[in-house]
Amino acid sequence: QKRKLTSFFCFCFALPWQCFRALCCKGPPPPRPEYDLVCIGLTGSGKTSLLSQLCSESPENIVSTTGFSIKAVPFQNAILNVKELGGADNIRKYWSRYYQGSQGVIFVLDSASSEDDLETARNELHSALQHPQLCTLPFLILANHQDKPAARSVQEV
Repeated sequence: QKRKLTSFFCFCFALPWQCFRALCCKGPPPPRPEYDLVCIGLTGSGKTSLLSQLCSESPENIVSTTGFSIKAVPFQNAILNVKELGGADNIRKYWSRYYQGSQGVIFVLDSASSEDDLETARNELHSALQHPQLCTLPFLILANHQDKPAARSVQEV
């Protein structure tokens, strides 16, 4: 009977300990891969709002970016470090200084903008597509503001 009691004791206390070790003592989870992206587009296209939404931040008090900002956008399997570059005319000429090390590009445009602004956005997009540091990278082109009445369809953009 003593042998049975010892076996029972080992089973009852060893198994929870093994579970505890398996769940709690593995150490930190493996690091998620990080990718560096650049987010560009004209002023008012919605770059800051997009990144705030992806980071689950409040949409209130969003201020247009002057210069640049960096946000870490967490996903389950990766982290995107996004450099958002301001889209004002006097800032766009400096965009290329922030391209180095980028692994992808998000280009945001206002699909409800004027024809002149859409033409400016097209020129900036073509310039980015031809830039030596970006030309081989994946591009995401986001036609924002689709909820506005003046928004162009994807085909029109």
